[in-house]
Amino acid sequence: MLINDAFAQAASSTQAGADWLSLLPMLGILVIFYLLLIRPQAKRAKEQKQMVEALQRGDEVITNGGILGLIINVSENYVVIEVAPTVEITALKSSVQTLLPKGTLKSIEPKGKTQKSKTAKTTAAPESKKAEDTEEASDNKDNEAGSITEKK
Repeated sequence: MLINDAFAQAASSTQAGADWLSLLPMLGILVIFYLLLIRPQAKRAKEQKQMVEALQRGDEVITNGGILGLIINVSENYVVIEVAPTVEITALKSSVQTLLPKGTLKSIEPKGKTQKSKTAKTTAAPESKKAEDTEEASDNKDNEAGSITEKK
């Protein structure tokens, strides 16, 4: 009887060591997730929070919606952004996505203005030419119809 009990205790002690070894892959996966996913995301969130807290008048920003502008006024939770010379919008501070280097907006504006004026000129000319062509065609048809009736 004593021998059977001794074998039972010896078998249970070897299984306890195997349980710890079976947990090692799970712990390894948790460490990898922390290093590759959780830590970088927390770092990005911390940098974003610091950037939003440091916003000041005169900064050029991009909002989450893609609006570019110049900060006119900063309050506790809101910022007033000048989008165009007479257009101002109020946005949440947390909606500011990116802080742009000074002078970025000035370098962007002229390109957009010249492209719009070129497209307006090129589309206006063909439309007026088409209108003139249709008027000439209708005049020619009227003249032809008048000459046919005169011949008869």
